[in-house]
Amino acid sequence: MSGAVLVAVAAAIGNFLQGWDNATIAGAVLYIKKEFDLESEPTIEGLIVATSLIGATLITTCSGGISDWLGRRPMLIISSVLYFVGALTMLWSPNVYVLLLGRLLDGFGVGLAVTLVPVYISETAPSEIRGLLNTLPQFTGSGGMFISYCMVFGMSLMQSPSWRLMLGVLFIPSLLYSALTIFFLPESPRWLVSKGRMLEAKRVLQMLRGREDVSGEMALLVEGLGVGGETTIEEYIIGPGSEVVEDLDIADDDKDRIKLYGPEEGLTWVARPVKGGSTVSVLSRHGSTLSRRQGSLIDPLVTLFGSVHEKLPDAGSMRSTLFPHLGSMFSVGGNQPRNEEWDDEILDREGDEYPSDVEAGGDDSDNELQSPLISRQATSMEKEMPPATHGTLSTFRHGSQVQGTPGETTGSMGIGGGWQVAWKWTEREGEDGKEGGFKRIYLHQEGVPGSRRGSILSLPGGDAAEPEFVQAAALVSQPALFSKELAKQHPVGPAMVHPAETATKGPSWHDLFEPGVKHALLVGVGMQILQQFSGINGVLYYTPQILEQAGVGVLLSHIGVSSSSASLLISALTTLVMLPAIAVAMRLMDISGRRSLLLGTIPILIGSLIVLVVSNLVHMDNVVHAALSTVSIVLYFCFFVMGFGPVPNILCAEIFPTRVRGICIAICALAFWTGNIIITYTLPVLLKSIGLAGVFGMYAIVCCVSWIFVFVKVPETKGMPLEVISEFFSVGARQAAAAKDD
Repeated sequence: MSGAVLVAVAAAIGNFLQGWDNATIAGAVLYIKKEFDLESEPTIEGLIVATSLIGATLITTCSGGISDWLGRRPMLIISSVLYFVGALTMLWSPNVYVLLLGRLLDGFGVGLAVTLVPVYISETAPSEIRGLLNTLPQFTGSGGMFISYCMVFGMSLMQSPSWRLMLGVLFIPSLLYSALTIFFLPESPRWLVSKGRMLEAKRVLQMLRGREDVSGEMALLVEGLGVGGETTIEEYIIGPGSEVVEDLDIADDDKDRIKLYGPEEGLTWVARPVKGGSTVSVLSRHGSTLSRRQGSLIDPLVTLFGSVHEKLPDAGSMRSTLFPHLGSMFSVGGNQPRNEEWDDEILDREGDEYPSDVEAGGDDSDNELQSPLISRQATSMEKEMPPATHGTLSTFRHGSQVQGTPGETTGSMGIGGGWQVAWKWTEREGEDGKEGGFKRIYLHQEGVPGSRRGSILSLPGGDAAEPEFVQAAALVSQPALFSKELAKQHPVGPAMVHPAETATKGPSWHDLFEPGVKHALLVGVGMQILQQFSGINGVLYYTPQILEQAGVGVLLSHIGVSSSSASLLISALTTLVMLPAIAVAMRLMDISGRRSLLLGTIPILIGSLIVLVVSNLVHMDNVVHAALSTVSIVLYFCFFVMGFGPVPNILCAEIFPTRVRGICIAICALAFWTGNIIITYTLPVLLKSIGLAGVFGMYAIVCCVSWIFVFVKVPETKGMPLEVISEFFSVGARQAAAAKDD
């Protein structure tokens, strides 16, 4: 995974530049006021600081749609160029107006980086370490602030500090960022798939994952092109077809059995549905019922996500226990034609017809699919399926054989987090006879009692004394590439289309009203607004003042440091304290999870703010007051950057479907910047009206509301592929609607 890690580190430099900019303007504005005589013009002073926020807000309104059209990488390149040009403009700045122009350009770069870096990292990172890598922007942002504060502090000790140099030196790291975005960062493989550029996406994934066989994840990315859909939750007991199943509460009729095939000859299993549906489904229904009894206190979506994480197997993953020999999922033989011609850059598709599977691959003894499912085909049920077959859950291997050590299993149908993807053939009686079609299935192994759980590693020629079975939950829905229009032309079989044909539709505002997307927007926008109103800007604004009261300023004055330099040094020390806390959050993000970190850290924020309120209301000894204030500030910062700092951006980059992810993330970012501006400009007014204690008290109340919102509305997404998360939001939204109707 070193490729994915290096790419994430390079992308996160955009947030490093944002932190750098925030810190330099805080120090440089002290000297800008003196040069341009702004002591009597606070409006212009405020505008110099706020222009960057205004620019970020403006660019955010269109960044999402443009990134869905143009790509993630070009937008990051534009961001780096804007940083560079803005820095050079500020370095020159002969007057206030040119300075404001430089701040505006810099704000454009900040807005693009803050909005798109989390999206880019989420779309390139493996599911298992996506949380860790997406905490990097928080770490690099705080690191940029620390380094910048140290630099500005050093310059402030000079006889005549230059604010132009303070602001303009940003062009050096921005030049490095430009070089990385242009020459190193690849395009997001999910965006490439959404545009039908399959060969490019495959090559990028191979580089990011460090392996040749990425067919499983490619299939996942293609299936992620859909938005919404009718998804159901089912459960299967999977084992060798020859074994007699006893003492298991399953449906064992022939019509309910589903065959699963692997690429090696003789490897066949049978999936039997569990009576009464999935235990995940049962738990989620129980959660929905409980929610209704409690007045819809907890969102059924939260219960649904939680039920999956509770049923994780004790050890291992589906790659090691479920079909370890199946490999990837794109064919059942090694003689299939390669599908690199999917890439629309090297394929002239005009006038192409959809060849049937039989024509493409010939006959097959198992009557199984002969060409990859995700290709240009219109399969005939009468040619492909024997009359007696009522269901087939199929896995396919790519035509090209993967090179590897003899005896080594180089293929994997895993898509991350213990999930697998496959397709199921279903048929029903219609007006014109039997009608068939494909269903996409996301399988997830569940933790089950020992008698019902086991490994199939020993089945092919092994010495297993007793039959062993694997229990798997499944999300079943229509494939993303199933064309309803073509289905009308081919009533007896499914019609599959090339990804590029789906991609031509592009994002639509209508997709934003799909129940799962609306539900995700509620979570994303709510988290961004509550984060801004939880007090981070107010506490940051008053950190130097509070720490000076703790005696730090007096101590520094004794060694000849001026008050302005002392303020900068105090701010640098504050940001330094954040770094180890963020490192802890990076370690826990994929272990404890996003939701758990929020629920565990927000109470510390509440306690810290309450102590600050009390210390400002109750008269106490100066030493005690200083100690309480300092400890509260340090705790607030440390636990904020562990939870409420990085998690909202991580969640917003995870919970939306690929096709509308850019638009939705822009809406969430707009909420972020709007809240930031409101808090920044209302803080002086609030201080005059309700005082410092009143402001901190208001922040404490917002943090209480935030904890309730997280507990009720925010699900746990750790370790889950992005496309599976979108499916769960779709299912959960319908469950929530059903709960309201009841």
